[in-house]
Amino acid sequence: MRTFRTLVTGITGYVGSALAPRLLEAGHEVVGFARDPSRVTLDVPVVQGDAVTGAGLAAALEDVRVAYYLIHSMEPGGLGDFESRDRRAAENFAAAARAAGVERVIYLGGPVPSDRPPRAHLRSRLEVERTLLAATPASVALRASIVIGAHSRSFRFLVHLVERLPVIPLPRWRDFRTRPIDGRDVLSYLVAAATSGGAGGRSLDIAGPDVLTYGEMVERIAEHLLLSRPPVRLPLTATPLASRVAASIAGETLELVGPLMDGLEGDLLPRDDRAAELMDVRLHSFDAAVERALREWESAGEPLRAR
Repeated sequence: MRTFRTLVTGITGYVGSALAPRLLEAGHEVVGFARDPSRVTLDVPVVQGDAVTGAGLAAALEDVRVAYYLIHSMEPGGLGDFESRDRRAAENFAAAARAAGVERVIYLGGPVPSDRPPRAHLRSRLEVERTLLAATPASVALRASIVIGAHSRSFRFLVHLVERLPVIPLPRWRDFRTRPIDGRDVLSYLVAAATSGGAGGRSLDIAGPDVLTYGEMVERIAEHLLLSRPPVRLPLTATPLASRVAASIAGETLELVGPLMDGLEGDLLPRDDRAAELMDVRLHSFDAAVERALREWESAGEPLRAR
């Protein structure tokens, strides 16, 4: 494997903090980029900056050949709404990457519906993807649905809902299908994307092997938690009020939960399965992913009910 100086933005986040050690193991020289370098526990150089304002990007990208863009703006506050912040950050990063001569930008985004226009958060992910793919000819975009991992906020949101509610309310989106992916497999794809010749210049869907409805996914999480949670099928969709209630129960921000639930309008399935063969990634099943994530959750000192 070819190795070189590699930038990891979002290095304090779930994916970035797990990716950086994997890149080091593969022999890459890793540099991080963060608004608060003090939160980085890994022993690597970290440049302080903010992609939304552009501060620190030039210094972070100096001599970098591959740059991972793991920045999302679904948080309260900041300059403007999350779509405008995402757009500004991606444009700043793309311009700085071109100026620095970066060979490849790797972006982890979300799936795109095949039968309808994407709603706000997926539309923003697609806009960021297009901006970054245009930065260099060899850039790569990976599109993942729900990531199963102990520190994945979407997975933790589902677990907290199952734990804290006596029944499982399942609105109409319960029957829509997706293919959640193990966090370990996401990391394997990201590491492989740095050197994969066939991935250059492409957007690739990455997904787990199991096709599940959202209802099945929630019910199987309850089974892994050893909890009896009767499902209640509701004849409605996720309304803004439901998003607020769910965020409050799960202890999450409305800025994360609202756009996620707003996008549950139909299936979110990959267009094809070429990514696994192209980058030689072996996939874990949904049940294996959940069981591992819950074990890691508990090993971090966070108790889970009935386990």
